[in-house]
Order: sequence, then structure tokens, then C-alpha cells
Amino acid sequence: MVEQRTLTPSILVRIQVPQPKFSQAKQRLAVMHRLEGIIAKDRNSTYRGGRGGEWQEIKCIQSDGFAIVGYQRSSSAFGNIGALLLAARKEGQLVYVGSVGTGFNAGEALMLRAAMDRRKASAPAVRYTGRRTNLIWIKPTLVAEIEYRAWTHDGKLRHPSYKGLRVVADQAAVYAFE
Repeated sequence: MVEQRTLTPSILVRIQVPQPKFSQAKQRLAVMHRLEGIIAKDRNSTYRGGRGGEWQEIKCIQSDGFAIVGYQRSSSAFGNIGALLLAARKEGQLVYVGSVGTGFNAGEALMLRAAMDRRKASAPAVRYTGRRTNLIWIKPTLVAEIEYRAWTHDGKLRHPSYKGLRVVADQAAVYAFE
């Protein structure tokens, strides 16, 4: 039997690639504690400092639905979308949780832009105190599937990536803070 070491707070939550012989329970524990991932070493190798092939970073990727409340206009990005502005629910209200500017291709960007332009709003649906410019606010009726690594200390998504629009018929739910 191999000795198991405990997880430390500095350890780096859905696993991207199958990790052989790594406990699903440990992965769920990492997700539950909102860790960004786990650093693991090949159990048959010896310890040596520095980078090497025996160390693996097992990233924890979470995925949830977030309301799109606007976008940042860009003159160089696909569909002229620099980033989507996202919101989650907290105590019955929508709160701004950051933006996502990656994950969509040219075709998706054009489709998103057309859908958002039909939903323009004169005022934001969230309290926004950020520094972004060229913002277009929309009614929060579109829900995007977003993968992310963790939450920052100030309640923003860390390393978000757009994965697609959720369909209302699929009971698209907006993430809610507990």
C-alpha cells in the first residue's frame, strides 16, 4: 500500500484529462474546498527540486451558468465583442462577477452580437464599478455556460472561458451565491 500525503492549503475543480490512479474522492474534496487544482507526483519517482515530468498539475475546472448583462465593444475582436459582462444571483439580485473574453470563435461572436443587440438596455442590470470603457448593457435574458478555475477574493471569476449559450428550454439556471 502506498503512503498517502495530506492536501495542503497552497494546492492548486472538473478534471480536463483523465488522471489514472488519482482518487475521485480527492478530486471532489478539492472542488468542495474551491481549490484551483491539485499538484501530484508520480508515486514511483523520487523527490527532486525543480520542474520535471513526474509532477502533474490536475486542474479543477468548474462550470456554471451566468447571466450576460452586457459586453465591451472592440474594434479588433470577432463580432466587435471584446468581452462579455457576467452576473450571478445574490440575495435575489444580480451582481457583477467579471467578464469573459475568450472561448468564442468568429461565428459564435457574430451570433452573440446579434442576440445581444436585440436586448440592449439603457441602464445596467447590475451595479458596475469597473474601469472598462465602451460598454453596451443588455437585458439579462441570455445565460452563458462559463468554465472557470475559482473565485477571487472580491467575488469575481478567475480564468473564465465561454463555452456556449444555455437554452431556456434546458432550464438554464444562473449561478447563485449561497
